[in-house]
Amino acid sequence: MQSLKDREDKIEGSLQMAENARKEMELLKADNEKLLNEARAERDKILKEAKEISDTIVAQAKQKADIEGKRLIESAQDSINKEKEAAKAEIKELVAALSIEMAEKILKKKFENPAEQEQLVKDYLQNATLN
Repeated sequence: MQSLKDREDKIEGSLQMAENARKEMELLKADNEKLLNEARAERDKILKEAKEISDTIVAQAKQKADIEGKRLIESAQDSINKEKEAAKAEIKELVAALSIEMAEKILKKKFENPAEQEQLVKDYLQNATLN
């Protein structure tokens, strides 16, 4: 009887150990599932942060490009305006030089006839505007 009792106790102990192992496996499985969910959440968080950083970098690059583009446009406009002013000054100098040259030629040539003087001035002016 005692041996049956011992055997029954041993079987009961083995069943209890199997039940404990099963519960421990369930706990491990639950822990693994929890760790897996945490890892997924961490991955999603990292991906979200990476996207935000990427968006920030792209926005900053666009802003810098806009600023640089505006600066280049302003620089080009300044350069154009300087060239324009230089061209105006050069034209004024040329007109002044032509005027002086015309006056010298008129003064060198002494016409008694005022109509001839007027015609000479008109010819010089016409030649100056054609060139």
